[in-house]
Amino acid sequence: MSKTLLSRIKPLTNRKPASSSSPSSFPPTPRIKQLVHEIIQILKTHHEYQHSLDFRFSDEEDIHVSEIAHFVFDRLHDVELGFKFFDWLAKQPKGSSSGNGYAWSSFLKLLARFRVFSEIELALNAMKLEQVKPTHEALSVVVRAYADSGQVDQALDMYYYVIGLYDCGPNVLACNSLLALLVDCKKVKIACKLYDEMCKRDDGVDNYSTCIIAKGLCKEGKVEEGRKLIEEGFGGGCIPNIVFYNTLIDGYCKRGDVKSANRLFRELKWKGFVPTLETYGAMVNGFCKEGNFKAIDRLLMEMKKMGLEANVRVYNNIIDAKYKHGFKVEAMDTVRWMIESGCEPDIVTYNTLISGSCRDGKVQEASQLLEQAMKSRLEPNNFSYTPLMHVYCKQGDYVKACGLLIEMTERGHKPDLVAYGALIHGLVAIGEVEVAVTIRDKMMERGVLPDAGIYNVIMSGLCKKGRFPAARNLLAEMLDYKVLPDAFVYTTLVDGFIRSGDLQEAKHLFETIEKSMDPGVVGYNAMIKGYCKFGLMKDVMLCVKRMVEKHHAPDEFTYSTIIDGYVKQHDLDNALRMFGEMVKKKCKPNVVTYTALINGFFRIGDSDRAEKTFKDMQSCGLVPNVVTYTIIIGSFSKQGRLAKAASFFELMLTNNCIPNDVTFNYVVNGFTNNAPNAVSISESEESNKSIFLEFFGRMMSDGWSCRAAAYDSILICLCCHGMVKTALQLHGKMASKGFLQDPVSFAALLYGVCLEGRSKDWKNIIPCDLNEQELQIALKYAQCLDQYFPQGMAAEASLILQTLVEDHKSQNQKVGITRPQ
Repeated sequence: MSKTLLSRIKPLTNRKPASSSSPSSFPPTPRIKQLVHEIIQILKTHHEYQHSLDFRFSDEEDIHVSEIAHFVFDRLHDVELGFKFFDWLAKQPKGSSSGNGYAWSSFLKLLARFRVFSEIELALNAMKLEQVKPTHEALSVVVRAYADSGQVDQALDMYYYVIGLYDCGPNVLACNSLLALLVDCKKVKIACKLYDEMCKRDDGVDNYSTCIIAKGLCKEGKVEEGRKLIEEGFGGGCIPNIVFYNTLIDGYCKRGDVKSANRLFRELKWKGFVPTLETYGAMVNGFCKEGNFKAIDRLLMEMKKMGLEANVRVYNNIIDAKYKHGFKVEAMDTVRWMIESGCEPDIVTYNTLISGSCRDGKVQEASQLLEQAMKSRLEPNNFSYTPLMHVYCKQGDYVKACGLLIEMTERGHKPDLVAYGALIHGLVAIGEVEVAVTIRDKMMERGVLPDAGIYNVIMSGLCKKGRFPAARNLLAEMLDYKVLPDAFVYTTLVDGFIRSGDLQEAKHLFETIEKSMDPGVVGYNAMIKGYCKFGLMKDVMLCVKRMVEKHHAPDEFTYSTIIDGYVKQHDLDNALRMFGEMVKKKCKPNVVTYTALINGFFRIGDSDRAEKTFKDMQSCGLVPNVVTYTIIIGSFSKQGRLAKAASFFELMLTNNCIPNDVTFNYVVNGFTNNAPNAVSISESEESNKSIFLEFFGRMMSDGWSCRAAAYDSILICLCCHGMVKTALQLHGKMASKGFLQDPVSFAALLYGVCLEGRSKDWKNIIPCDLNEQELQIALKYAQCLDQYFPQGMAAEASLILQTLVEDHKSQNQKVGITRPQ
């Protein structure tokens, strides 16, 4: 449109308001029909349409154009033609025109049909100036157009404009559209008010109006109110049709009251109503929330008997529910099951299965599902790619993750905040912070602004890398872009400064947070952790006091941090006092709490209470972690109680807790710094059960050094417990410290590799540089290892060793034959 409506407006004819009854209710005569047709053809085909229309009406004496203008507007299917006709009509000379208001009203209806809302407002303003009253029908059409387009405020304004003009509301179709929009926009209270007004007025309501309001009430969980509304409208206890039953059943199911929904479901069948696909869909959804898949199977069988086929939405709900309730879902079998049931999976189906496969670690399956979706001519979206991107990042394969981002873009999808967020979170998790920052820059170039969560994870990554100035710059950037930092963002920086040893900067930032927002429990815990790290226990208690004043109760992390802080300050009494307060406040101690107390008891030399605390911890269902075991092993090693240290080391492995370098160092140093006879007679019974002590004692008897015997005994224990990867990593670190491969370490690793079923690839995993004599020693120790490994695996390892010995013998014999005499 080259010009606005107001610039077109000129007086059409006289200024008399049009009556509210429309002449369009009278059918046009054949002559009028022909004339309307000619006008439309001129508008469509004539470049000089204004001259053509002037000429056509120059000889027309019986019919004035204003009398048929509304017929023209009503039959136009092109809004541009409507503007042309309106332009021409506005230029006509004044004359008798009782149809003036009808022409305007029909023009309004045309604008409403084509959703030209800016022109509608101009037209209405112009009509007020011209004192032209639009028809009730036209205004109803406008209300409905606004409502159907989701413009709730404009639709409401127009609704009340109609009431003010005609003392009645728009027609029931328009009102129903408005009611439906209000319900969709969660403005149920306003919808109920309008419904009550409709009921009081003569324009009234229909069944659809009642159903909309009932649906709105059900959406808010007020199913009983919805049912009461229906029963009041149609008589006590009466639910008139299946649509109302479906509305109430769906309401009960969404509220989680499947029992009431099932009661209504039986009632409708008892009253002779036939359940529809919507009825079954609502019931299936209800049982999905409960995880009652037996009931779902029963409903699916019932549907099949009735000739109803479950749609893709029903199947999608079932699949999603199985994942949520922890059921095993075979993705490919599920797709086949749907297709065999006559239902083609849609992209939501594939997205749900892809997400589930990624959560289960089945990356290859997820990738195959994505390919299958594309082969089925379904268009993948952000929800298809995002889980895969995230899992690739978790596996450290950020090249594939970035490749998926590129593929999304090439397929015309604009990666959203969720997609970028998944990639950035994944990259930071594997330590690729620089790449994450680059991705953040790319997303901003493409118009996607990071949220506080993305800034937080990048800041966290930068802090862990010690790049605090860069993290601080990100905070400044957030403020520049008006992305409000939350307490987690600030807490990340506080924690980062504490980790770097800059307590003053952390304290200054935390005090700034306290002035502007509530740091929350997490924020206070971060600052408490900082004070504990620097031994400032008075500041810790002041921080706890401020925390309580802000109505935040200390949690298990707060208490555990403080208990650990007191222990490290050699103040076990206050640590125990805090533990007592923690229990009194019904705050459940965690692994960190018990580990701190165990450390405290060991620090004062009370190993008995330390062991008792360890048992108490396990009796509470808590699983000791690597720190717990390392403290115990380290303490017993320092005391020279090597049998105890070995016992807890093997217990650690039995409970699948992987040791770290600190654990290994404690064990090695303990057994190196104490003479072999440090294993006391009182602990000899315990030592007989220990794999570690058996091999350590054997190697010492054979003349090995204490350190070599300790390292090799650790390797043997790791391999016996299936921790071959950890054993290989330790072996590599041993080599870097000058401990080259020896017969015992080779035998241990060989047995471990065979235990993993990789006997054919052993040469690629553990290269062998042993001579014949060393291989004989390995074979000797292998005979002892046989009793600790499954028979088949042990036999494989022994066979490899025997073969190596035979090969060396054969090679030496050949050398002896060919050697010059």
